[in-house]
Parts: sequence; C-alpha cells; structure tokens
Amino acid sequence: MGLLLLAPIGSCVALIFAGYLGYKVLKEEEGSEKMKKIASAIRSGANAYLKRQYTGVGIFFGVMFLVLSILAFLKFLTPFVPFAFLTGGFFSGLSGFIGMKIATYSNVRTANAASKSLNKGLRVAFSSGAVMGLTVVGLGLFDISMWFYFLNWFYRALPEVEKIQNITSAMLTFGMGASSMALFARVGGGIFTKAADVGADLVGKVEAGIPEDDPRNPAVIADNVGDNVGDVAGMGADLYESYVGSIVSTSALGVAAGLGIKGVTIPMTMAAVGVFGSIIGTFFVKSGEKAEQSVLLKALRRGVYVSAGIIAVLSYFIVNSVLGSKHIGVYFAILSGLLAGILIGFFTEYFTSDTYRPTQNLAATSTTGPATIIIGGLSLGMMSTAVPVVIVCIAVMASFYLSGGATNFNLGLYGVGISAVGMLSTLGITLATDAYGPVADNAGGIAEMSGLPAEVRERTDALDSLGNTTAATGKGFAIGSAALTALALIAAYKDEIELIAKKENIDFAFNLNLINPPVLIGLFVGGMIPFVFAALTMQAVGRAAQKIVLEVRRQFREIKGIMTGEEEADYASCVDICTKAAQKEMIAPAFLAIIVPIVVGLLTGVNGVAGMLAGATVTGFVLAVMMANSGGAWDNAKKHIEAGNYGGKGSDPHKAAVVGDTVGDPFKDTSGPAINILIKLLSMVSIVFGAFILNMSLF
Repeated sequence: MGLLLLAPIGSCVALIFAGYLGYKVLKEEEGSEKMKKIASAIRSGANAYLKRQYTGVGIFFGVMFLVLSILAFLKFLTPFVPFAFLTGGFFSGLSGFIGMKIATYSNVRTANAASKSLNKGLRVAFSSGAVMGLTVVGLGLFDISMWFYFLNWFYRALPEVEKIQNITSAMLTFGMGASSMALFARVGGGIFTKAADVGADLVGKVEAGIPEDDPRNPAVIADNVGDNVGDVAGMGADLYESYVGSIVSTSALGVAAGLGIKGVTIPMTMAAVGVFGSIIGTFFVKSGEKAEQSVLLKALRRGVYVSAGIIAVLSYFIVNSVLGSKHIGVYFAILSGLLAGILIGFFTEYFTSDTYRPTQNLAATSTTGPATIIIGGLSLGMMSTAVPVVIVCIAVMASFYLSGGATNFNLGLYGVGISAVGMLSTLGITLATDAYGPVADNAGGIAEMSGLPAEVRERTDALDSLGNTTAATGKGFAIGSAALTALALIAAYKDEIELIAKKENIDFAFNLNLINPPVLIGLFVGGMIPFVFAALTMQAVGRAAQKIVLEVRRQFREIKGIMTGEEEADYASCVDICTKAAQKEMIAPAFLAIIVPIVVGLLTGVNGVAGMLAGATVTGFVLAVMMANSGGAWDNAKKHIEAGNYGGKGSDPHKAAVVGDTVGDPFKDTSGPAINILIKLLSMVSIVFGAFILNMSLF
C-alpha cells in the first residue's frame, strides 16, 4: 500500500505544475489592441459553445444517473456505479474545459511571443499544451485515487482477495462516464470545428480567392473557435478516458491474475512515475531560430524521448520491488507498450508530414486536379494502416508472453493491459505536443488578421505546420492506445461477467468459438458499427458545413464592404450556426454507442457482446488510422504547396489541394478521432450493463 500513495502525490504534483505553467503563460503580454480584440472573440465563441454543450450533456448525465440508480435498486449494479459514472464524466469534461480555457488565453500570447523569437513562441504554445497534458493526468489520477481509497475503506471488513475484487469491479464503471463525456466532446467539437473550417475554405479560399485566416472571411472566427472546442477540449476528454480506462481495466485484470493488491499497485504507480517523467521532459523542449520542420520536430521529440527514458528506467525498480524477479516479465510488457507508442507516433509522422516522401508525392498529384489528390490521399491512408496494426500485434503478443501468458493466461492478459498503461504513461508530455497544435494554429490566424509583420507570420506558419504534424502524431498515439486499452477492456469484460455469474450463482460459461452463431453475429455487427458511426459524423459535418457555406456566401453578397475592408463581417452568426448544428448532430452518433451493446446483449447474450466488441475493435482501429492519416496527409500536402511548390498559393494545384484538405478535415478531426472513443465506450457500456444482460438476454 506504501507505493500506492504515489498516485495521489503524483496527481497533486501534476496539477500544481500545470497551475504554475498556466500562471507563466498568463504573465506573457497579449500584444496590440487589435490582437486582444480577435482573441476575445475566439474566447467568447468557445465559452458560448461549451456552455451550451455542457448544458445538453448535463441532461444526458441526469437521465443516465436515473437509469443506473434504478438498475442499482434492482441489484443489477452496486450503489456506487451511478456516482462513479458522474465523477468519471465530470473530471473528463473538466480536463477538456481547463485545456480549452488556457488555449484560448495563450493563442494571442503565442502570436505576440513569436514577434520576439521563434523559440519564445514555441515555449509559450508548448507550455499551454503541457497545462492540458498535466491536467488530464492529474485529474485522472485524482479520480482513481479518490475512489480507490474510499472503496478500500468501505470494504475494509472483507478478506483481502474479495475486497480488491469489489474495489476494481466498482472502479471499472466510472470509465463509462468518462467515455460518454469524451464522445460528446469529441463528436460535438469535431462537427463544430470542421463545419467552420470546410465552410471557410470552400467559399473563402476556393471561391473568393482570399487567404486562410483572412479577416474578411465571416467564418474565420468560428474556424479558430473550432480548433479549441474540437482539438483541445475534445482531445483532452478523449485521452483522459483512455488514461483512466487503461489503469482501471489493468487493475481488474491484475486481480483476475491472482496478483491481488500488487496488480493494482503497478498501473497506479506507473501513472504517477509518468507524471514526474513528463514534467522533466518539458524542460528539454526548446529550439533555435531556424523555422525548419526538422529542427522544431527534434525539439518536441527530445522532450518525449527524455520522458520515455525516465519511465523505462524507473519502471524496472517498481516492478521488481512490487512483484519480485519472478514476474520481471511484466516490466518488459511495459517496455513493449512504451516502445509501441513511440513507434506509432513516428510512423504516423512519416505518413503525414511533408518532410517525408508519402505526403510530398501526394502533393505532386495535385498537378492533375482534385480527383487525383483525393485518390492519392485515400490510398495513402489505407496503406498507412499496415504499420500501426503490425506494431500493436507485436506489442500484444510480446506483452502477453513476456508477462507469463504461456503458463498463466490471466497473467498474460494483465501484461496486455500493463502495456497500454506503459504506452499512456508519457501522456503528460505526449498530449502537450498535441494540444500545442491548435494554439499555434490560432496564433497564426491572429497574426494574419491583426496584420503582424511578415517574419512573425513566417514563424507562426512554421509553428502551425509543426502543429499539423504533432496533431496527426497525437491522433495516431490516441488511436494506438485506444486499441490496447480496448483489448484490456474486452478481457476485463469477460472476467467481470464470470465474476457476476459466480456471485449470482448463474450456471454460465463463455463459448467464444468463432462458429458459435451469437459470436459470429456479434462480430459482424461490431465490424459494421465504426462505419455507421463514421458515416453519421461525416454526414453531420456535411450538413453543418452547407449552412456555413450559404451564410458566408450571403454575407459576401449582401454586405458590400466586406471585400474592401470597409465593413466588418458578422462573425457571431457563423459561430452560432456551428454551435446549434454541433449540438443537434452529435446526438445520433453518441446514442449509437450506448444503445447498440445493450440491444446486441439482449438479443444474442454476453457471447454476442464479446463478438461485437472484438469486431468493433478490429475495424474501428484500422478505420480510425486510415481516416486520421489520410486527413493529415491532405492537410500537409496543401501546406507543402503553399510553401512555394507546384506553383504555390492561388495556383490550380493549390486549389486541388484545398479540396483534398476539405475532404480530409472531417476524416482527421471528427470521425477518425471519435472512433477510438467509440470502441472503448462500447466496452464500458457492456461492462456496466453486464449483470442486466446476463439476467435478461434471450440467449
């Protein structure tokens, strides 16, 4: 129990350091009055959106709390589940909210800092991202620690094995709250940001021929707002849920493997060590004044690699002191996850950054029009799925057998779970490099709209281009960690159902044979769900973008002085259209993830649910990688042309690339990232409603 104290200590350290970084960022100057005015408009739009979103989500959480309370009253759940659901959702939403708030205050400060030096701009934007990363891990560890110590006290009279079993079983359920909040944040924010982005690009850049972030574009403020509500608030809630899910599912698997309290100690202590490694890593992120991608990427990579190295070394001593040399293979399972995360990030960068051949070759296809760049982007995304799948497969196989799976199957599953914790242990700094991107993007927009000198825009463009690559890398990392976490959750689902059956004296045994009809049906349904989900979110972006296109065209037509700069565009109307559309359109995709597992369970039983989870994990992982990488490559192909290649801005290849980027926007920022939440939420819902399905299913 001594080492377990590191979890709440790590939580406090993360939140204190996040507060310190936030204080430092806020001390930076905002710049001119015009810069302040633009930043204020972005901030107001983001606040208005989140207020409306959280109001709607609050109603959903109230209804779900009532449903879970009824199930608890009927003895299908423990009385803690409804409250664990609320805390999971609350802290997930809070982490995204704090990240969004600091991002909307640091964008203008980054633009102003870039007027002094490139390194200064990088440090301000990265510090803002680090606030997001450390807030997520700090609140995640706080939520886990709070429930662990409360439940440990509540079940203190039970024998040790039974007590730990009850604790981990109850803790699994607050992941459903985190997953639900993450899905609403990701889908709603993704619809908002891409509706604004697509509308702004199609009318502004393609039809009117004005630059990106031009103040004459009525959708430009909505576009900047969207970067914050989608890529900051949404991403924060998303990775909070992965982080918490991997720790609690691994803890539950540790109990099933017979490790007792030791099985809980390892993932919670690992997470705390990750906090310290991430904090130290932030001090190594600095650059010179060369605005080259290779230089800036090296600066960010240095911080991540230092953090990973610290965690790799300290993990050995943790495993050795808790489990002893007999189970030292668990340490190598941690290393496999840590290495898998780094490799997935690197290969995502390879396929999406314009410093490498795949994206450069994609940019070249723009010379023959939009059709060829669309075909090239789709094929690039499909090809890019091979490497992450192989990496995850090797990590699963290695972690299973290295941790002792050959002699103890449950211990092997614990190894798979702990590898996911290993991958996510660097989250404090990995998320910082991702959340940095939208801040840099906003800084570039503010520099353009406020008319800062050309050298400042050159620096913010370099930071923005780096942000595109780190955002793509972050999405690859998020999807890879989601795959491992989902596998751990499927294993935890199986153990949880067997535990429920044993407690309630139900004569039941899993039959997961592929030719068992419920399992086969579940596989097909699960394989289909990510595609239907992606279709719903893509259609939502399309419908919302159409409204923005019509609104921007109307303003260009009716407000005569916009193009000459004599009159100001009505930015608020575009923000309002995006906000209303996002709230309305996110309902169907979100409810799909909650209703389908229950319906499949009632019709095909728990075997069918297991098949569904497997099918959704496989197709969801591959589809998410393909969509994220296609979108990232299209975006950076456009940036490659804007740097002066193939005719540069305004050329026919550039217009073709803008079309490709427009198609890729909902791929990489709405549907793709949301799928990784989908596959985890399906598992969480299945676990929470496991007893209900076991008792009420037709089969």
